[in-house]
Amino acid sequence: MPTVCGRIGGGQAGFQGELNESNTRRIRFTVTYDGTDYHGWQVQPDLPTIQGTLEAIAGRIEGAPVRVEGSGRTDAGVHARAQVAAITLTNPIPPDNLRRAINRLLPPAIRVRDVVEAAPTFHPRFDAVAKTYEYSIFRAEVCDPFQYRYVHHHPYPLNLNAMRDYAAALEGEHDFTSFAASDPSDAEGRSKVRTIFSSEIEERGDLWIYRVRGSGFLKHMVRNITGYLIEAGKGNRPTKGGPTVPAKGLTLCSVEYESDTLRSNQHEPL
Repeated sequence: MPTVCGRIGGGQAGFQGELNESNTRRIRFTVTYDGTDYHGWQVQPDLPTIQGTLEAIAGRIEGAPVRVEGSGRTDAGVHARAQVAAITLTNPIPPDNLRRAINRLLPPAIRVRDVVEAAPTFHPRFDAVAKTYEYSIFRAEVCDPFQYRYVHHHPYPLNLNAMRDYAAALEGEHDFTSFAASDPSDAEGRSKVRTIFSSEIEERGDLWIYRVRGSGFLKHMVRNITGYLIEAGKGNRPTKGGPTVPAKGLTLCSVEYESDTLRSNQHEPL
């Protein structure tokens, strides 16, 4: 698959400092991607990443280096239906034309779904109020080859009711340290308290989908929670995060913002 890797040109901070603020536009866009052949969201030297690919293409359109900021860093092999990202441009191209131009240059595994003008201060990560992830577990003895890239194949006996009970117990505000992988930011002493708004498992025949919506998620948190739930389904009584399940079963489904709610409410009758 054709890919474009890494950043273009020099440091973004210097470039942004040279921009005339009156000519800049903050652009928000939603990206969907198959993460199988990518080394995650974040730019890495000499490796294909989602952020690196988008920055290279946006830079071609802008004619200068562009920094693409995302709502979070999905790991290598993780997919997204609705990752939210933002860029600052001077190019006056209308949003719909920008979407078409980016999609013409993107590889088939990545697509921009929509492009809108945003407030100058909009940040896809810091302004997010909730995210929803799904983890897919394929239960049949033989895994459908058309689903293999997007599911964790686990055909062994599991108690679904036990898994659902453990999933529901995760709702609310908790310290999720035991469900988080080590991260360079740990040295900064950041809180690992998060709020889970909903945590449930849906059965669709041979496909079980763990869906979790929360205020934010730590590194490998959803994959470790899923491993924990599988251990519970085996009849074990897990007390800490379970084994980290494969990345390919995980999909970022949506990112929510307070501004979206406010905007939709403007059209509701009094």
